[in-house]
Amino acid sequence: MKNSKPFGNSFHKIFFLFAFSFLSQFIFSQTILLSDKKILAKKEDTLKVLAKKLSIDSMQEGRMRSDSIFIRTLIRTLQVKNSFFYPFDSVQGISKLYAPDSSFRIFSWNLSYDEYYSRQRGAIQMRTRDGSLKLIPLRDVSEFTENPMDSVRDKNNWIGSVYYRIIKTQYNGKNFYTLFGYDANSAMTNKKWIEVMTFNERNEPQFGGKYFSFEKDSLKRAVQFRFSIEYKKAASTTVNYEDEMKLILLDHLISESDEPEKLFTYVPDGDYEGFTWQNGKWVHIDKVFTYKLQDGQAPVGDPILDNGGNGDEKKSQNKPGKNKKQNEENN
Repeated sequence: MKNSKPFGNSFHKIFFLFAFSFLSQFIFSQTILLSDKKILAKKEDTLKVLAKKLSIDSMQEGRMRSDSIFIRTLIRTLQVKNSFFYPFDSVQGISKLYAPDSSFRIFSWNLSYDEYYSRQRGAIQMRTRDGSLKLIPLRDVSEFTENPMDSVRDKNNWIGSVYYRIIKTQYNGKNFYTLFGYDANSAMTNKKWIEVMTFNERNEPQFGGKYFSFEKDSLKRAVQFRFSIEYKKAASTTVNYEDEMKLILLDHLISESDEPEKLFTYVPDGDYEGFTWQNGKWVHIDKVFTYKLQDGQAPVGDPILDNGGNGDEKKSQNKPGKNKKQNEENN
């Protein structure tokens, strides 16, 4: 019995030293070397210029050329070891969102050909143990898709969107990443998308599934694989997750000219719809604040509307990790 205590202390010391050594090696492996930081900073300066050009160049040919060079430069830049942890903060106009658990990040941006036609670019950078690059390019096929709500999709037939928020939910031990995105759809309308992304057994991204249910609505609708709203170009809309309310909040839209077949007339009417996460799917709520009051809760702790009745998107910023700096585009 007298020897048990020294043996226990010795065991704990050995265990502590082993754990510390493992942790130190892990942290070191995830650190960008100073020499690599200098390379990344130089590349960032180039990407910053290209990103600006692909956004504001008045000539279509110039925007397309800048976009092409930007993609090639970005790939070469991300090949620098541990580039996953480099934020590229000065590269404006390009969405760079980290997952809440930092398992991946998504780059996405819009390339406008003219006022009638644009496409989205995207790529997922996975975090790797050795700091090497694992990049998954996304191909936007929106223009070739008659019904984007009807199927699960992969990297080769992605419904393009510029993402401004990622949240993580779980069900039966599986992770679900809900993406919120903006689409400059046409000369007359914009769209906002809600997309659920998962990873299959090969760790490849899958977009969509039977995740959007309307089972509790008085007017029944089929389950959707993804969700979107389309609205007047000049209108400002809210589609985001509210942390305090623990639900997705979105504007209820109506035709301002009482022409529901014309989506370019749709604007918010001051009411809100929503989705709440239940048993591995997002269940639709017709009227959010009525739903909340029925639950015995105040509609909202911190007002979402300002004194003019407009939505405050700053209160919908993503809090986890580096996403807190990303805001929804006000369109």
